[in-house]
Amino acid sequence: MQGVHDRPPNAAPDSLTAAAPRFLIEIIAWVAVPWALASYSIWLAVLADIVLIGLPTVFGMPGAKKQRNPIPIPPGPAIALELLQPAAACAGAIAAWPTVVASVVVVASLAACLLQLPRWRWMLSQ
Repeated sequence: MQGVHDRPPNAAPDSLTAAAPRFLIEIIAWVAVPWALASYSIWLAVLADIVLIGLPTVFGMPGAKKQRNPIPIPPGPAIALELLQPAAACAGAIAAWPTVVASVVVVASLAACLLQLPRWRWMLSQ
């Protein structure tokens, strides 16, 4: 029986230095998007968080992250799903926060995406 942290031998390269910024951007997206949408509709803000948290929890490429996803998907859609988080973080920050803060979020999102390139290359090679 595999433990929670056991990964298959062909698992993606997912170091802490790449995973931590990715998670930070996810959290920013979970805050910024509802913040931007709340003035239009609180229900839309809640729905946005359900989508941003729920889709990556349910769908994912096997071996790409340490957790298992109930519904496996191929690499292309998995990468697109992962790009949803930084795109949402940037859009939400630009819409809701001061320019300086939004600029920091955009730079952090770009850095997080650059750190994901080895993992995405691995995903596309599977």
